[in-house]
Amino acid sequence: MADALADLPPLRETLAEHGLMAKKSFGQHFLLDLNITRKIARLAQLAAGDRVIEVGPGPGGLTRALLETGARVTAVEKDERFRPLLEDLARATDRLTLVFGDALDVDEGALAAGEPAHVVSNLPYNVGTPLLIKWLTGPWTPASLTLMFQKEVAERITARANDPAYGRLAVIVQATAEAQGVMDVPARAFTPPPKVESAVVRLTPRADRPAPERLDALQRLTAAAFGQRRKMLRSSLKTLGGEPLIAAAGLDPQARAETVGVDGFLALADAWRAAR
Repeated sequence: MADALADLPPLRETLAEHGLMAKKSFGQHFLLDLNITRKIARLAQLAAGDRVIEVGPGPGGLTRALLETGARVTAVEKDERFRPLLEDLARATDRLTLVFGDALDVDEGALAAGEPAHVVSNLPYNVGTPLLIKWLTGPWTPASLTLMFQKEVAERITARANDPAYGRLAVIVQATAEAQGVMDVPARAFTPPPKVESAVVRLTPRADRPAPERLDALQRLTAAAFGQRRKMLRSSLKTLGGEPLIAAAGLDPQARAETVGVDGFLALADAWRAAR
């Protein structure tokens, strides 16, 4: 079937025709600027025929840009209001598959049908972080992730030790993937404009991603350490092993969590598992 994507009306017309507006409870802000959606698709480094999973396509602005690359897209949308718009888009190409449901409950491995798949999304603000953790620590591993977050969240993902934004999220993400901020997106690019700026982060899962047991230990150690981030490690980790644990990891018991790099937390996780 020949694509008829070029024949589709502009998204603003389609939204107006259906009387659709962004829903605050779903964290929705429509990205209709073609220059930006096409740039995100380029940043994803897709080739024709690549399999892509997109979460929260909404009216399909980024979806159109992804399809223009020749990729095969599976779009997961929770909001049934967008079904007519997305079905119109699906009728214009045979490379779009629609799944209506909650992305937190989706089995991405089944959607990918055993093939490598890239995740590219303008993530709904209220589920962006849980979805990222799911993709980086769960049983299914994406080939790459090109994701838009609130800028504050993007900074927390890419922060290094001693940065103001450094915390538990940075440790878990960077233990499982190479993460790089690749694009800032101003609020005015969205309809309606959010009250915050946004940014795109590109992540490549690490070949040496920690095993599930090591990740579980890492999540437990970081929760304790950053849960009391102003305290020294000897205090914040007291219930998990205290100074003997910290010494076994080769760290300073007087250090605070925000000064300890990803390797340091992995060493703590290994020491904690070894002592159990």
